[in-house]
Amino acid sequence: MRDNRARTVLRRDGRAQLGLGVIVALVAIALAAPLIAGGDPARIDLRHALEAPSGAHWLGTDAQGRDVWARLVYGARVSLVVGLLSQGIALVLGLGLGLAAGFRGRWTDEVVMRLADVTLAFPSLLLLIAMAAAFEPSLTVVCVVIGVVGWAAMARLVRGQVLVVRELEYVQALRALGARDTRIVLRHVLPNVLAPVVIAATLGIAGAIMAEAALSFLGLGVQPPTPSWGAMIADGRDLAQLRSAPWTSLAPGVAIGLAVLGFNLLGDALRDALDPRRLPTPG
Repeated sequence: MRDNRARTVLRRDGRAQLGLGVIVALVAIALAAPLIAGGDPARIDLRHALEAPSGAHWLGTDAQGRDVWARLVYGARVSLVVGLLSQGIALVLGLGLGLAAGFRGRWTDEVVMRLADVTLAFPSLLLLIAMAAAFEPSLTVVCVVIGVVGWAAMARLVRGQVLVVRELEYVQALRALGARDTRIVLRHVLPNVLAPVVIAATLGIAGAIMAEAALSFLGLGVQPPTPSWGAMIADGRDLAQLRSAPWTSLAPGVAIGLAVLGFNLLGDALRDALDPRRLPTPG
């Protein structure tokens, strides 16, 4: 019943519809990249460098003559892969450690929370830069680094939810009856903490896309010739180029903004839809 009411709230929420529309469009573009790119995103053609948008090049070309539209389309794949994989890593680590800390308590809780405090004590971007710089930059390294940095906030969220759920009467009754901790956690505790976790993961994808763009802008993310929105902005940051060919940086900047906006809108809508205080009463 609650799920039905939540879906009703989502259907009536313009933010959810707009955010989901942006995400669906982004996924469709990424999947159809070979069909709609119109060429090789890594192909260099210096004879046509910094050409303005035209029928041949919808968003113009960059300083090396590469088609900006093709690079933008293939860059969507990188952003989505980083967002989904990094949040998957953060989700697995944060959910597992948060459940253990909240349900087991005592030394487990102390160790996990102190590790989380240490992780959260550093500015996330500086920690990302330090970790990324310690390894050879690649797509895999970016996903792992962003996921590892993001586990702490997820673990604290899960722990807080578990501390509430484990004190519920039916959970205490199961423990008194001798039910195994694993069964209680998987069948009774986990389902009750998934809603805020899904919301945090959705919002986290937006943060991961921004983090990947920042690392690629600094040269610590996805390496050429693989196209990345952050690297595209870095390639076009020269002042003279910004004046003569603003499309080289404007296009990826708008793409990053739309992607982040889409996931943030959907996350905000999910938060409101799954909030029991905002659900419409039955009948």
